Amino acid sequence: MQIEIRGAERLSFRERQVVVLKEMNRSTEEIAKQLGLSPSTVGTLYNRARSKGYQVVILLSGDPLGLFNGNDEEAGDDSGGR
Repeated sequence: MQIEIRGAERLSFRERQVVVLKEMNRSTEEIAKQLGLSPSTVGTLYNRARSKGYQVVILLSGDPLGLFNGNDEEAGDDSGGR
């Protein structure tokens, strides 16, 4: 799995750090401790990044969710009794 932030060029370095850590489900307090910032600064950076507009895209390689395994057996059951 790979995470891509589209529109990251509009974000400052610190905003990018905060966004990545937030997307990894880190709490504001954890981020503040890791980056040596106050929780309120982390909140400000995150809100400022959100206002600049960015998009997080998760890229999955292969078929980790098992959705495209080519097994049509179940699909054949819905064929209406052919």
